[in-house]
Amino acid sequence: MPNRIDKKFAELKAAGKKALITYIVAGDGGYDLTEQAVLEMEQQGVDIVEIGVPFSDPIAEGTVIQEASLRSLRDNHTTLKGAFELVERLRKKTDMPLLLMLYANTVFRTKDFFERCKAVGVDGVIIPDLPFEEHEEFDKPARENGVYNISLVTPASRGRIAKIASKAEGFLYCVSSTGVTGMRDKFQTDFDAFFNEIKASAKIPYCVGFGIRSGEAAKKMGSYCDGVIVGSAIVNQVAEHGKDAVPFISEKAKELRSGLDG
Repeated sequence: MPNRIDKKFAELKAAGKKALITYIVAGDGGYDLTEQAVLEMEQQGVDIVEIGVPFSDPIAEGTVIQEASLRSLRDNHTTLKGAFELVERLRKKTDMPLLLMLYANTVFRTKDFFERCKAVGVDGVIIPDLPFEEHEEFDKPARENGVYNISLVTPASRGRIAKIASKAEGFLYCVSSTGVTGMRDKFQTDFDAFFNEIKASAKIPYCVGFGIRSGEAAKKMGSYCDGVIVGSAIVNQVAEHGKDAVPFISEKAKELRSGLDG
């Protein structure tokens, strides 16, 4: 069976559209809220959802997602097992590509982990603290189970982008700026130079994330690549609205889709 990520990007290319990928922390506000939010984002035109597995020391994350992880762990005792069960429930209601974003120490036994990913319907994983040189330990069991281990490149990857892109599967996650996740008003990166190197190397779709907070920003950043990834602007709706966040997440997703398509 082809990976759902490949299928989605083929559909988007045929339709002349950019991918809208969003991120939400599992269990922030409760598992039911996460499930409802994922399904509502799909209704508003989100193409792929990354489900974050909360971690006590999320080193790639800015304040918004750090606090969401802490809420999820403290208030709802979210676990990796619970995240898998969430995906299993979602698979009964949607065929959209679903990814887990988590940290390397959360994956205790790679073979068992990726077998479980396959069993519940996880299409890919993003492990932001996994160095490129240590990918193979995760790549082999991922491939055996038809799961993509998504590679990341950053502005600091200059000179290594071709090497990383040559091994990438699913899509290449292009981090917009050095530092952590979070909504930004401006970027310091020379995007022309950054994406010229990526375009020359990537054989698969490439999408940009970190810092995109609005439909306008999504449109601007989407002009460089095949899609945009939005996390903090979605997660922040839970921080602001708690268990009533789903309609606000829906509105943000609608705004992002409209901006990206506009």
